[in-house]
Amino acid sequence: MANFYVENFGCRAAQADGRAIEEQLRCRGLEPAGCAESATLVVLNTCAVTASAERDARAAIRRIRRANPGCEVIVTGCYAQRAPQEVAALPGVSRVIGNSHKPNLAQIALGPHSEKDSSKQAPLVPLSSLTLPPEQSIFVSDIFAHTELLAAPVFDGPRERTRPNLKVQDGCNQRCSFCIIPFLRGPSRSLGLEEVLAQVNKLVAAGYREVVISGINLGRWGRDLSPEGPRPPKLEDLVRAILDRTALRKLRISSVEPMDWSDSLIRLMAGSSRIAKHAHVPLQSGSDGVLRRMHRKYRPWHYRETVEKIRAAMPGASLGADVMVGFPGETGAEFDETCRMIEALPLTYLHVFTFSARPGTPAASMPAQVPVNLRRERNRILRDLAAEKKQAFMRGFLGERLEAITLGAAFEEGEGTWTRALTDNYLKLRLKGRHESNHWLEARVDAVAGEELVGEPAAGPFDTLNLAPAVPKTSPIL
Repeated sequence: MANFYVENFGCRAAQADGRAIEEQLRCRGLEPAGCAESATLVVLNTCAVTASAERDARAAIRRIRRANPGCEVIVTGCYAQRAPQEVAALPGVSRVIGNSHKPNLAQIALGPHSEKDSSKQAPLVPLSSLTLPPEQSIFVSDIFAHTELLAAPVFDGPRERTRPNLKVQDGCNQRCSFCIIPFLRGPSRSLGLEEVLAQVNKLVAAGYREVVISGINLGRWGRDLSPEGPRPPKLEDLVRAILDRTALRKLRISSVEPMDWSDSLIRLMAGSSRIAKHAHVPLQSGSDGVLRRMHRKYRPWHYRETVEKIRAAMPGASLGADVMVGFPGETGAEFDETCRMIEALPLTYLHVFTFSARPGTPAASMPAQVPVNLRRERNRILRDLAAEKKQAFMRGFLGERLEAITLGAAFEEGEGTWTRALTDNYLKLRLKGRHESNHWLEARVDAVAGEELVGEPAAGPFDTLNLAPAVPKTSPIL
């Protein structure tokens, strides 16, 4: 019997797409394989946000071809959408299916259902018979003509099965000068409110106690939906509905752009113990000149005001940001502006990216491209700064009690037994003892060890209790 393996590259949105592809193939009767080397059909769900992401995809194709030369390789995702002819020319690739056709990947790979077949019981089409002429091996068209939103709950890693991530929004209407994603994923579109609630309730019924909602531009959720009231729904409406109409123990909100952190969203988040105290607010640069060249929709003082509002409302929250270094024309003075702004803000972690020119974007043809070695050095400087800020934030919780959800199986280290957990405010916690996964408990923080807090349970599981969020003993502002 034919089987399949899906390998995902890139962001959580891509992982959600990959999970939905798996469901498509399962519904057609294929069984999942344990690895690409043993699969009959291999789907590579690619990323194109940087040049290195595309290199990773090409390396994976070569690896699979060497290890499993008889399998059929389908390449989908953002790289397939961006450069289908380039991907199709790679040895070993059987099909190129762009994001435009990703919702129909199983049908393209396995053939259409017959009229008498149900959607989940269609007979398999032997893979050996799935041969198409070369001109039919590429399935890519205008992404802006397609409005489907492909998603299924996914998890953060192979060992974590406690915190499903639900994509509720896809695409983007912004046109940042460095970003190719809107041209590969299409316009902003939202999963309908009732469908989101149905998915969350399904996850709650399956026993999950935390759900993460995410999207390519999550803060734009609802803007494309038909309004039932005087206006289209907004993200805070979705969050409030999840609190009101589901029994979810904890909701975590993924990255939201600075201009979408409304006062009402901040108040809602701060006022509910069922929303994780964790906010990710992309910055990209602390220089007004760089932000303008990036075509970002906010100025440094707008960003500062937003982050300070969040910190005032939630003193113990983890606050993260995306920052890009080496954008074309970024001078030493402009980079220093970014460093000073990050030093002054109450950010607790950074995702630092080095600029990568993407074909067709305005930034790719801008003058004064920053030398690669200088980009790397600036990346290192910001990563060092981020590490200092995170350590200071973590040390502020020594001796304090934090909510945490247990993640995976217990493990032995040194002379003790430990269980990994994640705090409400997004800090890794190594918890003393053996604890069943997927439970919220209260932990006392005893030490900081590298990137982890170390602690032990302070009480039993409290999945139904409402506790006030912890506040660090020292200010997280450096």
